[in-house]
Amino acid sequence: MSAPPASCSAVRSVIVTGGSRGLGLAIARQLTASGFQVIAIARSPTPALDEAIAQSDGKLHFHAFDLMDLPAMPALVKTLRKDFGPLYGLVNNAGIGTAGVLANMPDSAIDRLIKLNVTAPITLTKYVVRAMMTGNGGRIVNMASIVASTGYNGLSAYSATKAAMIGFTRSLAREVGPLNITVNALAPGFVGTEMTDELSPGQRDQIARRSALKRMAEPSDVADTVDFLFSDKAKNITGTVLTIDAGNTA
Repeated sequence: MSAPPASCSAVRSVIVTGGSRGLGLAIARQLTASGFQVIAIARSPTPALDEAIAQSDGKLHFHAFDLMDLPAMPALVKTLRKDFGPLYGLVNNAGIGTAGVLANMPDSAIDRLIKLNVTAPITLTKYVVRAMMTGNGGRIVNMASIVASTGYNGLSAYSATKAAMIGFTRSLAREVGPLNITVNALAPGFVGTEMTDELSPGQRDQIARRSALKRMAEPSDVADTVDFLFSDKAKNITGTVLTIDAGNTA
């Protein structure tokens, strides 16, 4: 873990899970550019994250943690508060997109999907919210998906986990609203990340053609939306689900 600056309490600290690559790294980069101190959580760093840390003027940090280790989460949050000061934000971005027809999917794969995509972010949020209660509010963003509402062949278990995050978002927003904590979810469509790199050029073209804007969304689109939700301009937006899919579901 990179060392935090001595004046870490002077800036707003934000946790981004899955911050070593893809959407998480794009979000971490954008939030640091907006002046937040960001702690990227992942099991291990990547060259891209190392490069981003080197370019962040001390605002981006890495903390190694396996989100499947639920019993260690209280200690994780305690350590982050000690090292980086009060926690202002949490982006529950980490997750897996295991595909498979339900009838053929191993029980172990279903269990892993639910644990990492649902149980882990809910549990982490529990302890982060406790930390936020001693501050002046905060921001939480949960990563859902358009398939939570549209459905997609071969993604029934994955879609269930993303639908769970939407229900979690709406109810938690009411629980913590009196504490000046906002809670929102993003529902990206097919975004240009490692997950969609597995699609063939023909599949990517088909997705673009059926979108209103005739293109796929980019990681920067998701990062910019998180940045907006963390800004003062979004202080009265909570309990919502924002779709980012270039009009694919329009």
